[in-house]
This record gives sequence, structure tokens and C-alpha cells, in this order.
Amino acid sequence: MAHNKFRGLGIALITPFTKDGAVDYHSLRRILDYQMAGGIDFMCILATTGETPCLTADEKRRITDIVLEKVQGKIPILMGCGGNNTMEIVKTLNEQDFTGIDGILSVCPYYNKPSQEGLYQHFKTIAQNTDLPVVLYNVPGRVGVNMTAETTLRLANDCKNIVAIKEASGNFTQIDDIIKNKPAHFDVISGDDGITFPLITLGAVGVISVIGNALPHEFGRMVRLALAGDYQNALTIHHKFTELFKLLFVDGNPAGVKAMMNSMGLIENELRLPLVPARLTTFGEISAIVRELNIKY
Repeated sequence: MAHNKFRGLGIALITPFTKDGAVDYHSLRRILDYQMAGGIDFMCILATTGETPCLTADEKRRITDIVLEKVQGKIPILMGCGGNNTMEIVKTLNEQDFTGIDGILSVCPYYNKPSQEGLYQHFKTIAQNTDLPVVLYNVPGRVGVNMTAETTLRLANDCKNIVAIKEASGNFTQIDDIIKNKPAHFDVISGDDGITFPLITLGAVGVISVIGNALPHEFGRMVRLALAGDYQNALTIHHKFTELFKLLFVDGNPAGVKAMMNSMGLIENELRLPLVPARLTTFGEISAIVRELNIKY
């Protein structure tokens, strides 16, 4: 039976771009070094925060190669492999080289708005077509459909290589239901930085983080303290970043975290259309907090 390697602080890796719109591979290597030095526990690549829908196949392959080169097996790598065409995902799983990849993250199908039975059959088919551990990703605000606790638990019990869910529904009752009734091999991972602390107190095992791109050491410390049961000190750090949690998403993701990383001197403040950089007012507020907290690269 597969088990979940993806615990603690995972980074939802951004894709840096140059001013002319190309992938900035030099900056990518720099931020990977920065995050590894910050003590992250695992890396999540080619997912939402990485602007993956706007990357070419060649760019995805090169980004993967650079990540593998930098990580060198020191931490697990979770790769985004999802979509709204089940058979296309199966084709990718059967034909793509996943050497060095420790698991796949698969999002609920978007736009199609499948029923709960459709979601079950979609993920069951994916699980049957890979030997890799599968992490489900429930994010109704992006995909237009919520996967219920009942469907999640059904998949967890029926598919032994489905090892976790990244839960970003924000529905505490639903998430608590999953944690309470899940099988032993299955875990819940927070998909939302702002509620990671309370979710860990309920039994979540970590987070796939956006803010961790910029603050791997600081946010990772909060996660590890909470996982160790030191809730008071973890809560102090959580409250320290309350305003940032809001600001990083007010103009969409990854616009906020890219603005923050730009103010720290890590990357250019560039996104690919249809996404655009955070508004100047948001950028100013983020930069002010970075200065106030004395955050430096």
C-alpha cells in the first residue's frame, strides 16, 4: 500500500518569468536554492501557483529537470497532473517519464462540473493508471464543483494509492469529517495558507503553501511547531502573517506572492496572460509589510 510522503511544509512552486515573458530559469534555480536552504519538507511543481496552463510542454520538462537537479532526492516531489479530460490524463500517465517524481497532484475537473459519481470515477481511473501515490486536490472556488467528504472517503478507502487530499474548500465541517473518518493510510493537507494552523490542530499533516515560496523558513517553523503540538508559539507566528495571507490573494494567485518575492529581490514581477501583476496599491502594502517584518532574501 502506498503511503503519504507529503507532510510538513510543501511549496506550491511559482514559475518566474523575465521581463520579455520567457521562463526565468536562472531565477528558478536561485529560488530553489533559497527554499531548500529554508528547510522545506517537499516540493509541489507544475500546479496552479506555477501558472502551468500557460507553460509549453518544453518549458514544463525543463522546469522539472531543474527541480530534479536541485533537489537531488533530498525531499519528495509532487507533480501536478490533472485536468478535465480523464482519458488525456491517463494518456499522460502512460506515456510521460515520471522518473524522480514521488507522487502526482490531481485537481477536480474544472468547467465540466461532474457529479459526485463522476468525480469518483475520474479519480479512480487515474489511480488505476499509475503506480505513483496520488494526492487529490479539492478547490471548488477554482473548478466550480466541490468534492464532498463522502466522495473523498470513498476514494480513500477504495484506491490504496490515493494517499491524501489537498483541501482548499475552506469548509471546516467537511474537512473535519474527512479527518475523523479517513483510513489510516490517507492524510489531509491544507491547501490554504491562512487556515493551515487551525487545520493542523484538527489533524491535517501539513500544507502545500503559496507564502512558503517567499518565507520557507518562517512559515515552515509555524507548521512544524503546530505539528509538534506547540500551538501557542505556532499561533504567534500565524498571527504575524495574518495581513499577508489576505494581501497575497486579493489580486489573485500567484500575483500576490510574486509581488512579495519581487519586493525581496528574488524575481521579476511578471506573470503570463491572462494573469497580470498585483495592483500598485497591493504591491505597496505587501512591500511595507516585508520592510516592517525585515524580511530579506
